[in-house]
Amino acid sequence: MTAHTPTLQRPVPADTEQDCSAAPAAPRVRTVTLFRDHPLLLDSGRPVSNVRVAYHTYGQPRAQATLVTHALTGTSAVHEWWPALFGAGLALDPARDFIVCSNVLGGCAGSSGPLELDGAPLSLRDMVTVQRELLRALGVERVSVVGASMGGMQVYEWLRSYPDLVERAVIIGAPARHSPWATGLNAVARNAVRLAPGGEGLKIARQIAMLSYRSPDSFALTQSGESRTRPGTPAIATYLEYQGEKLQTRFCEHSYCALTEAMDRFALTDAELHAIRTPVLAVGISSDVLYPPQEVQAHAALLPNAEYWELPSPHGHDAFLMDAAELEPRVRAFLTAPR
Repeated sequence: MTAHTPTLQRPVPADTEQDCSAAPAAPRVRTVTLFRDHPLLLDSGRPVSNVRVAYHTYGQPRAQATLVTHALTGTSAVHEWWPALFGAGLALDPARDFIVCSNVLGGCAGSSGPLELDGAPLSLRDMVTVQRELLRALGVERVSVVGASMGGMQVYEWLRSYPDLVERAVIIGAPARHSPWATGLNAVARNAVRLAPGGEGLKIARQIAMLSYRSPDSFALTQSGESRTRPGTPAIATYLEYQGEKLQTRFCEHSYCALTEAMDRFALTDAELHAIRTPVLAVGISSDVLYPPQEVQAHAALLPNAEYWELPSPHGHDAFLMDAAELEPRVRAFLTAPR
């Protein structure tokens, strides 16, 4: 279904929020309500009005921006979860660029969540349409888009939905369509949530996901032997329990199901990939078992103007976070190169 073109609404930040670009202290999230006068038509066909979006901006506002799209359980606070890429002289430099990141539609870090949307099925195109409207409200006319994992899939959607607005794109550890393997992992995780609602299922879902976010070599390096916190128990067991408990305290099971279902429905055809002319840097991760590098490379090969680079790491899919310092120079060179 063709995405509805949103109408312009200027941000109306809450009284208690501060300007992210001007404050000397750590940037703080802002919120805006979009689609007040005309509804957002979701891919499912359902109209939605008064969509709340939580977002961060960094640097001085301008018509050209760098949009960062976050991963499944991420937030709009790029400076917190990607510090190796964010800062003076780095790939995401607020002194050089106007940087924007918003919490996705259906998320649980300030934007309208699944229950507020009456459980309507969501797509990555819906999320990107909301991002486009936010950028319109901020006065942004052209973007470079950078994302990893689910964020990288959003970059693919930007290239499909708004190719004329994207100057260049960086896709890290992400496919152009979800494989049966990745979809199956998500289906099992959602089964856990539905069998044990209220938080316990979400803990198990996270433990399942963590096994695909890392690699056998990574766990051999970091979680071998006995737990230091619980003698007699394998370190990997207490590590996975800790990861599940940590996510349960900060994430919503309804968002988890809605967002993973949107990922599972995501698919660009070969013809759509061939039609994308935007310069793209596609990054595979050598030990990624969730989105193997050969899958990332094969999809990038269908793009007429893409270059592929592989991040060597033993840490699997999570290397885009764990080894971000090795990733940063390549991303910076691509984003700042003359065109």
